Amino acid sequence: MLDLEGRVAIVTGGNSQLGFAIASAFSAAGAAVVLAARDEARGEEAAARLGEQALFVHTDIADDDSIRACVAEAVDRFGRVSFLVNNAVVYDDGGLDSTREQWLAALNVNVIGSAVFTREVARMMQSGDAVVNIGSVGGKFGAAGRAIYPASKAALLQLTKNQAADLAARGIRVNSVSPGWTWSDPLSAMTDGSRELADRAGSITQPLGRAGDAEEVAAVVVFLCSPAASFITGADVAVDGGHSMLGPDQGRGARYWIDRARSSTAH
Repeated sequence: MLDLEGRVAIVTGGNSQLGFAIASAFSAAGAAVVLAARDEARGEEAAARLGEQALFVHTDIADDDSIRACVAEAVDRFGRVSFLVNNAVVYDDGGLDSTREQWLAALNVNVIGSAVFTREVARMMQSGDAVVNIGSVGGKFGAAGRAIYPASKAALLQLTKNQAADLAARGIRVNSVSPGWTWSDPLSAMTDGSRELADRAGSITQPLGRAGDAEEVAAVVVFLCSPAASFITGADVAVDGGHSMLGPDQGRGARYWIDRARSSTAH
């Protein structure tokens, strides 16, 4: 059910750690892969690692002509586009103090770029093809000091439902995947490359006790594009180690926190 031989996937931001894991998972399932991103050196290296059935296309997700050119090059090389994974993202976020320029730059990639890419690819998709938008647990909860990133991810989760409704009649499915804290470029940067530190932090907020692996997210993305998920559309799949099932009390209940508060007061 996960055999994607003869299918073609475009992965935006495919040269990032998470994007490359997704591209690798498609490649392992037999699909040809197009990596769409701006960093040419990293993109060409990533495509070379995947072999002859992979292609890097320099793409500016904030530019419609660049998106169209990427889709055209994918079709020219591989004959079709079967899957689109909207993974490219801008993390710049000044929270409450974010400037208009920051808002527009990030939303232009995180939301509008994804919408335009889906529009262009959907025009040539066939029944059985699929789109996966990469959301985030950050798009589901409030967070002090953040504004742009979570707002854009929340918008993408809503956009997924609208796209799914629009394309269902044609047999094209659209779903989203929302990772929790996952070992990827941002988490690596925040921990100075320490996976051990990332896992310790993840053990506090993610019931499975660690940060996720990019490959674990990628496996769900490929599943959602495969025939095994043929009756799933408009859904969001949380790949977050249980993070989103907990409330602010981290699933411990009031008694735990009252006892902890009482203990801290006593000392």
